[in-house]
Amino acid sequence: MSDTNYILVEDCCRYYSIETSFVRTLNEQGLLELEYTNESYFISHDQLSVLEKYMHLYYDLDINVEGLEAISHLLRKVESLQDELKRLKNQ
Repeated sequence: MSDTNYILVEDCCRYYSIETSFVRTLNEQGLLELEYTNESYFISHDQLSVLEKYMHLYYDLDINVEGLEAISHLLRKVESLQDELKRLKNQ
């Protein structure tokens, strides 16, 4: 794990003014990927946009974690269908 590509979750939460338990819950539910090293959780830079998306849904739109899971599932399904549509158009 390269330190330049990862941020300590506590620092990230302090920056965004969010709870660390929210980020850990996202990780436990498989919605966000965290790295655990030296008894600390780290988030990669490429996962920050994912975190921001879930932050807005959770805090701004008041959608609970179960709702985030449903939204995530539906978005993956839409992406899959769009990929299939592109593949069929190219045939």
